[in-house]
Amino acid sequence: MDECQKAAFVFAQAVAAMAEIEGMKAANASQAMKNDFPLYDEKKFMAVIDEYGLGYNTLMSELRGG
Repeated sequence: MDECQKAAFVFAQAVAAMAEIEGMKAANASQAMKNDFPLYDEKKFMAVIDEYGLGYNTLMSELRGG
């Protein structure tokens, strides 16, 4: 992958992660309206970063060609 393709891939992964997080937030809001416990906690939100390979070390490795 060239630099432009790498950047496009990271951007696409970030957009996909944001979409998933927005869905998680909506599910939590729905639970709150029913006075119920949230389905997703901070740990589950943070796991999305790793799921999409968006952690600092992973990104640096990918962008440096690793």
